Amino acid sequence: MALSKSPYRGTRDFFPKDMRGRNYIFKKMSEASERFAYEPYDGPMLEEVDLYRAKSGDELINDQIYSFTDRGEREVAIRPEMTPTVARMVAQVHRELPKPIRWFSIPNLMRYEKPQRGRLREFWQYNADIFGAGQEGEVEILQLAVELMKSFGATGDHFEILVNDRRFVDFVFEGLIGLEPGPTKKLYKLVDAKNKMPPEKFAAEVRSLTEDEGKAKTFEAFVNLASMADVRRFVDAVFADVSVSDLHHFKSSAPVAVSSHVTPLFKIFEKIEAAGIGDYVRFDPSIVRGLDYYTGLVFEIFDKHPENRRAIAGGGAYANLLQIFDEAALEGVGMGLGEVPLTDFLVTHNLLPDFSKPELDYLVAAFNPEGEATAAEIATKLRRQGLKVEHYLGSAKPKKIFNYSDRKNIKYLVFVTETELKLRDMATRTETTVTLQELTEGKR
Repeated sequence: MALSKSPYRGTRDFFPKDMRGRNYIFKKMSEASERFAYEPYDGPMLEEVDLYRAKSGDELINDQIYSFTDRGEREVAIRPEMTPTVARMVAQVHRELPKPIRWFSIPNLMRYEKPQRGRLREFWQYNADIFGAGQEGEVEILQLAVELMKSFGATGDHFEILVNDRRFVDFVFEGLIGLEPGPTKKLYKLVDAKNKMPPEKFAAEVRSLTEDEGKAKTFEAFVNLASMADVRRFVDAVFADVSVSDLHHFKSSAPVAVSSHVTPLFKIFEKIEAAGIGDYVRFDPSIVRGLDYYTGLVFEIFDKHPENRRAIAGGGAYANLLQIFDEAALEGVGMGLGEVPLTDFLVTHNLLPDFSKPELDYLVAAFNPEGEATAAEIATKLRRQGLKVEHYLGSAKPKKIFNYSDRKNIKYLVFVTETELKLRDMATRTETTVTLQELTEGKR
């Protein structure tokens, strides 16, 4: 039986045209990160499964990772995400580094998921994290996200960032509704899936988890909050009707606990406005993020186009991730932006350049065999100037060379004839006669 020419399901072959697009996207990611003083890092493709078991959640462990037992009887996995890896790496060196720590990477990841639009099994994901910066770091991550999207030509008409805070959600789920950790975790996952479920099924699931009509109504009021003004009215109404000492989860030190769970959400939006990115950001109670390690700000970047209305990136704050390595708590916040949904976003909004042809500075060609050595010399000297140069191997008539050059984006075409050198500007379609010295020493 003949072997299939197709790649493994959910993975891709990257032909040169595809690589031109991927390199363009990766370059933009790197440039935006470096403008914010983030430094590149990377980690191994394989990690011990216990690293994800400690903090990433049951869904990823049970359903999504590619794991196996190696020859040393160790349970390992191809990395499905980067945050546990960066936490492991920061845990090694954070005591020696000045704070904040700003790192970014574009790792190759794999998850066993059903391939669909915007989601494959193998993908690359931009990750940026800042450690030891508090809420100012949360704002900076949002600024970086905005600047990265803008670097592709995107505007507020194309995308928005939806924001919530896990502390505020805990205040509602545990403090107001009074759920225990088990049902609270289920309610988190339910809210995370809210926009993918029929309303009647969602309502039935809520009532099943809360087991109380009053609690269900409190939850319904929460999920219908549409702005920070709504949040303010919601919180004021809570304290108008409920004694602080009666809040379920915060009975022991209610005033301090409630303040620490509610105030950060108001403060982050004040700082977002001060940072000048308020037009891109809005509150959304359905943003809770499914991963277990988030403890503060959570956010997702959403495409506004009606044909691609979906999250293309997400992230959040985590205060305790380093503690799984027996290290002291070090607050961090990060974002992940997959190149698959980002590419869909850029295609949907027609924001990608044309990558159908390779970009070259020069094509050097000889019209006859006697000129081939000169053509090779010219190509070599131009390359030494850091230019992208293709030497047309062998000699050919002008028509054949023109037909060949039409399949590439070339700035200049150099013809070596029997008696002279001709330089053709491909943008203006003009030709000039040049000397070898003028051409190779930049004196033309």
